[in-house]
Amino acid sequence: MQKTLDLDLWLDQSLIQRQNQLKADFLYLFEQVGNHFSNQELADFFPNSKGKKISKGNQLEGFPYIVLDLIRDFDLITGCNIRLVSWFGHGLYCCVFLGQKKAYPSVPFLETGFQLGDVSKPWDLPAQLDWLESSFSIATPQKECVLWIKKISLPSFLELAEQRLKEEVIKILQVQRI
Repeated sequence: MQKTLDLDLWLDQSLIQRQNQLKADFLYLFEQVGNHFSNQELADFFPNSKGKKISKGNQLEGFPYIVLDLIRDFDLITGCNIRLVSWFGHGLYCCVFLGQKKAYPSVPFLETGFQLGDVSKPWDLPAQLDWLESSFSIATPQKECVLWIKKISLPSFLELAEQRLKEEVIKILQVQRI
């Protein structure tokens, strides 16, 4: 069998333009959310905060993605990170990573719809989603690091989406260490 090129897709400028516009919209959305929170607010939640960063790529299992990281301390023992991930074709996710020595209560996360992820692969979103689909998320984290994950439904209006994401981050930043 001879393989063919999908030249119609290749030449569909409107499809490419729509995808590029959506990437730009998510980049703007994440910039607005990130800029809403001062470095001091992040340090109040986690003193060793290293600020904010947006990353993007095109090949997370073949799909584009944009990531907003807040706090950015990825140490498995003492770290903390709040991550928003827009994964094209899959959805928007909020992940909260807490190192082994960072104790925050579970109840506020559970009450706002978070589930526990697989701490053996804290930065592998596809593996986390597979984990959540195939396992029961227990309510009490063990003594190792903790990863909370939540899928977020976004309204299509940019201003409402921005407000929704800010509210999600505010809820996280209001959790007090125990």
